[in-house]
Amino acid sequence: MDTAPSAQPPTSTAPAVGNRRRVATAAALASAVEWYDYFVFGIAAALILGDLYFPAGSPTAGVMASFATFAVGFLARPLGGIVAGHLGDKRGRKPMLVLALTLMGVATTGIGLLPTYDTIGVAAPILLVLLRVAQGVAVGAQWGGAMLLATEYAPEGKRGVYGSVVQLGVPIGVVTANTVFLAAGALTTDSAFAAWGWRVPFLVGLLVLGLAWYIHTRVEETPAFREAERALAEQEKTEQSSPLRTILRGHLGTVLLAGGSFAVNTATFYILITGVLDYTTRELDMEKGPVLTVSLCVSLTQLVLIPAAAALSDRIGRIRIYAFGAAGIALWAVPLFLLIDTGSLLWLAVGTFVASCFLSIMYGPQAALFAELFTPEMRYTGASLGYQIAAVAGGGLAPFVMVLLLEATGTSMAVSGYIIALSVIALVSIKVLAGRARSAEPEAAPEAKAEAESAS
Repeated sequence: MDTAPSAQPPTSTAPAVGNRRRVATAAALASAVEWYDYFVFGIAAALILGDLYFPAGSPTAGVMASFATFAVGFLARPLGGIVAGHLGDKRGRKPMLVLALTLMGVATTGIGLLPTYDTIGVAAPILLVLLRVAQGVAVGAQWGGAMLLATEYAPEGKRGVYGSVVQLGVPIGVVTANTVFLAAGALTTDSAFAAWGWRVPFLVGLLVLGLAWYIHTRVEETPAFREAERALAEQEKTEQSSPLRTILRGHLGTVLLAGGSFAVNTATFYILITGVLDYTTRELDMEKGPVLTVSLCVSLTQLVLIPAAAALSDRIGRIRIYAFGAAGIALWAVPLFLLIDTGSLLWLAVGTFVASCFLSIMYGPQAALFAELFTPEMRYTGASLGYQIAAVAGGGLAPFVMVLLLEATGTSMAVSGYIIALSVIALVSIKVLAGRARSAEPEAAPEAKAEAESAS
């Protein structure tokens, strides 16, 4: 069930070292600022948006409505992945990444300026949902572009490491979002925070537009796309080529398996950074400041663990590392909530830290693994769809499902069961993906086939 490191696809010219570093840095920054903008909504949904935009009913109802709006962003992510993936495979990785960053910056700033329910009534939650949809489309479009900029510029034998710089955008985004919220809370009174302090983290979204301009003017298209572009040009002389049609007709199984393999990671992640924040502050009466600090510190450890896991996958194979992380999440699901339920800040830190380690072990090699499932001419579409399907099935619904399970059962063990069920799906999907790569069925990309054959 394991695969070894893959060989890089040949390109006509090897990019210069300086250019590789500039592209990798730009991809990492794009991922970090995009995820920052996306995560500030999750934190605000747990802390403040329910009261401001969904005031009717009980506090639980307000939180559930807020989390439902949070989930809407995930439902929109496949749309961003489909549109950007299709155009990214035909027109280039860079323009789609620039467009995604621009849309995210505008949507996030719009949320920061949006009047509340008390000011404009029912229009407030409607506009909030629309802006959240725009955020979802943007992040759905962004991941594939940033990931391919990094991995398709990677030198031979280092695709995992280069892909991990994009994955680092997630913990960087979480750390930055938590830091800005902590600062906003510390520098304002409770009433001032509710009135305007919570808006400050969203207004930082304006900085994304500057990064979009930098990438537009300073970053070159990837060598792999330039090679694929020539092949597509020849193909279009005789037929109408469509990366999306090719994926849906011949590679949908691989996309669904990729999504199934990753859903547990994204679900557990959002349970930790959003669901647990609500659960500990509302149900366990813990202070929001210390809980946010724990989340921030745990995310800092991912800055080391993610590239370490990716580097190890370059040496001993993606699948082995990926499956180990998924199995670890399943085994830790019950201890995680037993520790959280103590109401102790120390045990909360221990529980979430161990869970975060297993998430990092999966997340490190994930970008390279997904890139290697598809050939360059359909890679943006295929990898993006697999990732965004997981985001809908796992991440978007996870905090909402967590609240439902807690309300219905009265025990956090129901949430542990939910995580375990997703872990089983992940392990089965990983096993099937590895088997397909070994048997060299048409759905596996050449890189993935080479990995499996060299490991057998």
